Amino acid sequence: MISIIVAISDNNAIGKEGQLLCHLPADMKHFKDLTIGHTVIMGRKTFESLPKGALPNRKNIVLTTKESTEYTNCIVCGSIQQALEICKEDESVFIIGGAHVYAETIDRVERMYITHVHHVFDEADAFFPIVDFNRWTEIERQKFPADEKNLYPYTFVTYLRK
Repeated sequence: MISIIVAISDNNAIGKEGQLLCHLPADMKHFKDLTIGHTVIMGRKTFESLPKGALPNRKNIVLTTKESTEYTNCIVCGSIQQALEICKEDESVFIIGGAHVYAETIDRVERMYITHVHHVFDEADAFFPIVDFNRWTEIERQKFPADEKNLYPYTFVTYLRK
């Protein structure tokens, strides 16, 4: 199963200057709970934005045009096709960003785990591709208000390709 996992604001934004738009501890826990023990595929910029490098307890695949680059505890690939070939036997594969990787894989994934962050971030410079939700079935939804740890209301939604 190949899935996208992403947090998207109300204006489809996902990042600013190589970083997430906001800190939502509940979303970070959700991300970890879903991806732990599985494969994650990400672009070079997403990898370089990780504060501690490779995500622990996951197979980390980094996409870059500079295939001679080495990242500790990661597999480096020059294309999404090469990455998918490497993990074709893996039970669950998660595409975790960034914008270019999402755009390149949106038509290949079977499932999307989207955290809808109910806020508009005008300063954003990275956006998720436009999704035709008529091609997806919503299979799960959990809505949460803002609280002392999560500054914005958010909704976890799981979509399955029709």
